[in-house]
Amino acid sequence: MQQIHNSINRWYSRNARDLPWRRPGVSGWEVMVSEFMLQQTPVVRVLPVYEEWMRRWPRPQDLAAEPLSEALKAWGRLGYPRRAQRLHAAAVEITTEYNGEVPRTEAELLSLPGIGDYTAAAIACFAFGERTVVVDTNIRRVHARLFGGMALPEPTPRASEFARAREVQPEEHQIANMWNISVMELGALVCTARSPKCEQCPVFEQCAWIAAGQPAPHYTPKGQSWKGTDRQIRGAIMAILREHEQAVPERSFLNDLAQESHAKYLALEKLGSPLEQRERALAGLLKDGLAVADEDGIRLPS
Repeated sequence: MQQIHNSINRWYSRNARDLPWRRPGVSGWEVMVSEFMLQQTPVVRVLPVYEEWMRRWPRPQDLAAEPLSEALKAWGRLGYPRRAQRLHAAAVEITTEYNGEVPRTEAELLSLPGIGDYTAAAIACFAFGERTVVVDTNIRRVHARLFGGMALPEPTPRASEFARAREVQPEEHQIANMWNISVMELGALVCTARSPKCEQCPVFEQCAWIAAGQPAPHYTPKGQSWKGTDRQIRGAIMAILREHEQAVPERSFLNDLAQESHAKYLALEKLGSPLEQRERALAGLLKDGLAVADEDGIRLPS
């Protein structure tokens, strides 16, 4: 195990991507924003939004002073805008309850809106050097292959995977923290889901999956659909709301969209979604607090 730890950590030292939230001296807030944005979103899409976000709101109290609508606009097309909603709520709580300082411990971080077990462990480890066990999709996949001999981890996380992650983590605090990010990066760049670059892997000779003859996955992964889904319609509606300072009449989303000249309306019209789907998507946005309705129409929440 020590050889595996050293090999993967050395590989990371030589091959890690230069990402702004990994640079020396980053704040807990910078790491926290990156973790929210990187949920189910690739780095290449996150980077420009992240950099503009940090320019505007370098501290949580800077974001907390702004209305939620500004956070939703700045989130742009990263998807899953409830992440922006929860990040804004977390910034408000950090400002009011923690004097504007991101809390350092997993327990405190877990009390904030939008933060679950993985995010709390990641922020505590990567921002504050706390000893935590970080387990994300990339780490689960590396562990499944390297130690379990399986092509892919189980479709949903299991307690046994977290137990294994604790078992294989180095004992020494600093090495353990580096191990978390090293294994994550290995999964992102080399031990990928679809086309692993096994010839570049620093632990190729120790890999149980290689030793087993690289057996095929024991299930067929189901990719997340997008085209034609309510998520796509919700995204198109949010794009329209982000473009308008004033409320948008509800009929603009539900009636003949071709009558509207704005490019965002045309994009929604081209989706060809039936009326009931647009009604359902709009109702969902209102229920989630991502949009509000008043006598003038629909707008972003203030």
